[in-house]
Amino acid sequence: MTIDETFGRTIQLFLVDGKPTGLRKATIHGWTGLLFVSGASAFGDLTARDEVDRTGVYILAGPDPVTAGTTRVYIGSGNSVAERIKQSAVRRDFWETAITVTTSDDDMSKGHAEYLEARLIEQTANAGRVTLDNGTNPDIGRRRLPEADIANMEQFLANLRIILPVIGLDMLKPQPKAISAKASPTSPSVSDEVQFEIRHKSGVSAMAVEEDGEFIVLEGSEALKDAGYAYHHNRPLKDKLIEEGVLVEIASDRFRFSKPWSFSSPSAAAGVVLDRQSNGRTEWKVHGSAEKQTYHDWQQAQAAKQEAAE
Repeated sequence: MTIDETFGRTIQLFLVDGKPTGLRKATIHGWTGLLFVSGASAFGDLTARDEVDRTGVYILAGPDPVTAGTTRVYIGSGNSVAERIKQSAVRRDFWETAITVTTSDDDMSKGHAEYLEARLIEQTANAGRVTLDNGTNPDIGRRRLPEADIANMEQFLANLRIILPVIGLDMLKPQPKAISAKASPTSPSVSDEVQFEIRHKSGVSAMAVEEDGEFIVLEGSEALKDAGYAYHHNRPLKDKLIEEGVLVEIASDRFRFSKPWSFSSPSAAAGVVLDRQSNGRTEWKVHGSAEKQTYHDWQQAQAAKQEAAE
């Protein structure tokens, strides 16, 4: 058995009122960071918590009213997060989720919070997964902290990168290289990766790669315009991609991907490409495999290799 450099983490998610849609408390074992998460209906319960009336940072997140299908966030900080988040929430009507970040030992200073706020804004902007509602980006260089304090805040930020996706906000994770490099099938960033393909009898073809759990259809791939089905559950997503110019009409029967696009699953990607309900695990084939190995068979083979290595 090989020893991995990474270690597992225990994330504790406590439903304060016993309801999955109510106030939630999230922590990582051994970390002083303390997160509360609420929707609009539990916002009063959130701001009433003693742990939120402390110095820290907060995030308001919800659907972007400008770009359909994307997320908008606002990041702030304050000596009393409870008071600051209430003020920010009143001024913004896009948010559906409120997140507060303080510490269980109330040991975060104003300087720590402002540094963390600036770094969160910087990393969120760099990741490019959401739209920032912040009007200005704080200058990190002006957030002067002792060297040891900076190291502590960077570790704090590393834990936030772990816990935020667990509570449903993946705003700090860098874009896959296939997207950040606007990759096509021949791009250096993906040419050495295992690529998957769909080749339809109409001549429509698409290429994709999988990276860090995301299934990415590459730039230049094609999608059927109309397979003749009245409705399928990927239709809203396809309409969104057409509206945003990701899918561009190139012929009477097909679209082309103007840039790479990350899908939540191979089936969602296949559904958009084929314009129908699709099982992506069998529709996608390993490019260049003589036996037309399916994504499912390839995945099973990878699991067997990993098990044998251990």
